[in-house]
Amino acid sequence: MVSETSEGRGFEPRSRHHHRIVEGLETGPSTMATSPDIGSRVRIKLLTHDDKTEIEGVVLPPAVRDHITVKLANGYNVSHLLSSVEIISSELPESNEVAPNKAPMINPDLPMVRIIHTGGTIASKVDYTTGAVTAQFEPSELVEHVPELLKMTNLDVHKIGNMFSEDIRPNHWNQIIDATEKAFADGCTGVVVTHGTDTLHLTASAVAFAWCGKGGNPPGPIAFVGSQRSSDRASSDAAQNLISAVKWAAEGPRPTGELSDAVVVSMHQTSDDGACSIHSATGVRKLHSSRRDAFRPVNTMPLATVRIDNENVDLDLEHHYNEARSNTLTREITSTAERFDDKIVIRQLVAGPWLTKQEIVDAASSKTDALVIHGTGLGHLPIEDSNGDTPQNLELRDAIEQLNIPALIVNQCIHGPVNMNVYSKGRIQQEIGLLGHGITSSPEAAIMKLHFALSNGMDVGLVMSQNLIGEQQQTILD
Repeated sequence: MVSETSEGRGFEPRSRHHHRIVEGLETGPSTMATSPDIGSRVRIKLLTHDDKTEIEGVVLPPAVRDHITVKLANGYNVSHLLSSVEIISSELPESNEVAPNKAPMINPDLPMVRIIHTGGTIASKVDYTTGAVTAQFEPSELVEHVPELLKMTNLDVHKIGNMFSEDIRPNHWNQIIDATEKAFADGCTGVVVTHGTDTLHLTASAVAFAWCGKGGNPPGPIAFVGSQRSSDRASSDAAQNLISAVKWAAEGPRPTGELSDAVVVSMHQTSDDGACSIHSATGVRKLHSSRRDAFRPVNTMPLATVRIDNENVDLDLEHHYNEARSNTLTREITSTAERFDDKIVIRQLVAGPWLTKQEIVDAASSKTDALVIHGTGLGHLPIEDSNGDTPQNLELRDAIEQLNIPALIVNQCIHGPVNMNVYSKGRIQQEIGLLGHGITSSPEAAIMKLHFALSNGMDVGLVMSQNLIGEQQQTILD
């Protein structure tokens, strides 16, 4: 039985009087078998309605009471009632694997990585009573579910919370930044941030600008990671995504600070297992609501690929990133990062047939610090009246021209630049003070850059035209 599809209920034995052997002890129908220690490598025989099947893997914390959950070599988890299995063999965890309620031993030959835990689907379980997914994993449980991690690094964990990412606000960005500073001050080689996927690219961009937006460079790699399927589901992508993120944090190259490589996002490369992509925080976006390869690059390419084949984990830097590294001066390391003003208010509007003067007036009159408009095509707004029958377009233009707060255009198309030099209305938009010409980062990274500039008293117009941390991919403008 696979826990994802059978709602945590294993197959009943053929007969209620069937006897089974558990770790060498014969048990009858009134005796409940006990599961081997978490982290043990087991070989078990499953008694199903059809026949007996043998599987081998690592014991994980049970997904449901009175079940045994085993992680198979292919990365999938299966759960069965203890009453329906025979445990043929059980080997205790190796010394560097996690056992419940025990701190892992420190291996002096391995680097130290800190996991900063915020929650999300990667830290969630399915409630098999309601069918809902709820954030309830503790960070230590994540490590217990992926004992391979401790073969590549020493790990410790700092918990900020068990939040879904849509609930995360700017004050949480600052808490994460605080925690990354503390991790490096404590001597960690790298940092992994577990985070829900819906706003993962936003928070990753925030941390990237915090560390590098004023010319800084963190002491080591910072990798954000999430999952599209909860960690207790058979099809979960959590384990391989986490392995990939830890691999980057422990063994990835020292960030340059110039190539948007100080903070990355680690997620599945395709819907299949076996490879995860390492993306620049400012050049990636969630582009699918449910696929395991939901995160795709925007106007750029992944920095690296982590390939996972059973116990082998290999990190391969992409050619373009290797070449760029060889032609880029690495910034000096800084021990502190900047922060975000969580009182900043940014209103977002969408260009199209329904955008009118009133939306601009309402936004500007509501204590707004900046306005972002998601423009069509190359970054356009409906501000011209070529047929003489749309006066509301001219009213919209006048309302924008009278704004006394920054107004930024980003791209509804997601991919491609904002280029306000091509069409007449783009040139008009620049004349009336709209910012955003030349943006090639993801729209979310551009908005985060705006928030960062406002938070730190920077010249917004100048900052939005600059390439602060490698967020502006100039090659697509050639």
